[in-house]
Amino acid sequence: MHTTPQKLYIVMTGLPARGKSTIAARIKESFLASGIATEIFNNGDLRRRLIDRNTANSDFYDPNNKQSSALREHIAVTNIKNAAHFIDQGGEVAILDATNVSRKRRELILSMLTDHPVLFIETVNNDPEILEANINRKARLPEFSRFGHQEAVASFKERIRYYQHISDPFQNEANYIQVDSLHNKILKFWLTDHLPHFEQLRDLLVTDYVKNLFLVRHGQTTDNLIERIGGDAPLTEKGQEQAFRLGDVFSSVPLPYIFCSQKQRTRQTAKPICDNQSCGCTLVQLEEFNEIDAGICEEMTYEEIKAQMPHVYYERMMDKYNYVYPQGEGYVSMRTRIDRGVKKALFLSGNADHIVIVGHRAVNRMILAHFLYRRIEDVPYIYVPQNQYYHIVSMQQKKLFELKKIS
Repeated sequence: MHTTPQKLYIVMTGLPARGKSTIAARIKESFLASGIATEIFNNGDLRRRLIDRNTANSDFYDPNNKQSSALREHIAVTNIKNAAHFIDQGGEVAILDATNVSRKRRELILSMLTDHPVLFIETVNNDPEILEANINRKARLPEFSRFGHQEAVASFKERIRYYQHISDPFQNEANYIQVDSLHNKILKFWLTDHLPHFEQLRDLLVTDYVKNLFLVRHGQTTDNLIERIGGDAPLTEKGQEQAFRLGDVFSSVPLPYIFCSQKQRTRQTAKPICDNQSCGCTLVQLEEFNEIDAGICEEMTYEEIKAQMPHVYYERMMDKYNYVYPQGEGYVSMRTRIDRGVKKALFLSGNADHIVIVGHRAVNRMILAHFLYRRIEDVPYIYVPQNQYYHIVSMQQKKLFELKKIS
């Protein structure tokens, strides 16, 4: 039986560097996979196509600059018309991707799009560390190539300040969702209309979304040979060979980002992977991915702990997940920081097709538990070998966990 397509306009809003385009791209991918004709109309992309001169300079976004304000208004109107045309020609969901933070701009959109419901999705992320890292990432984009890096960062921050100056809170919009784009959490929503595809969209907004995550454990270290825990040991010759083989394995996989801990064994493992990339690859060290802190047991072997502190050894054996090393950590107390590290890696990598995390055994167990349901008492026993790596896909239409050998 033929059914009439359900049509919807989605309008992204929010200050720059808050994850609007990443969420827009995920919505499009998810909807297309479900057979919903969806397209994104990005004001920045249209601006770069229509305007010959470089518009990266912050002066272009000054609301008091009448000439540039008129150009930006023209771009906005053009994209609104493009979205309406797409819907009129058989499209089902049109996504307007721009800041759209002023009430004047949102009222313009509503006045021009009256044939189908309009849903505003505002992305919010006020984490200063993540925001700074994302601004640094954006300052390396091609449109800033004529600037030095610090100049590009300063220009982008000034652009944000201009948008903050004209930003108006939502008040009377009929359909509105505010999303914490770092933690995938809906903070506010107000719906007046019945919106098509809403259940699928809401689930997408609160779900970790990763196309291809390769989770690698660092190569063999000198401490691994004697089962010494913690510390900052370097790779052995065998560990270095494992790292170089990983570099070969991922040489044909485009990796814009590789994430690792601050320990040298993960950096040494990640470096050959990064060096083997033909395009630009950024290695990001995250404190959140440091190995479990064994407190007073740091840099001891398990046999030494058993002999010198048998109460620690046997108490931990009885409940490995909930046991916390004296003056240190346990699996249970690592959870918050590991979850934060995963959120940071996914946010900073944007909508990248592939990312690599090089971690430690306990850390990787917790990352796997983040995506794969396990009883908490079983998490400390998840298999994390040094000669294999996990491939994880977590999308609405596909979930995949596979353990692959380093060839």
